[in-house]
Amino acid sequence: MKDAKLIKLAILNSLGVLIYVFLVSLFMNNAEKIFGAKDNEFLAPVILILLFVLSALTTGFLILGKPLMLYLDGAKKEAVKLLFYTGSSLFVILIILGIILFLFR
Repeated sequence: MKDAKLIKLAILNSLGVLIYVFLVSLFMNNAEKIFGAKDNEFLAPVILILLFVLSALTTGFLILGKPLMLYLDGAKKEAVKLLFYTGSSLFVILIILGIILFLFR
């Protein structure tokens, strides 16, 4: 697999993680409006832990899914490159969001 294709896939996976994190953040910020202000001492932690597990599954799949498939297919160098490119693009997204937050606070 060519580096350009790996970089494109890494950016798409990173954007998928960004969108997922944005949606979870949106849900958590509006949970009181959705479910009401009633304090539920039992269900709230259950929902939070289930959301945490779902988040680990989703982000793990987006970040590690294709590199693991490549690695198991014998394309070890491409797998490591894709994982590195994905991590790098997530870092770039983090820096961009940090700059935006700093400039518009």
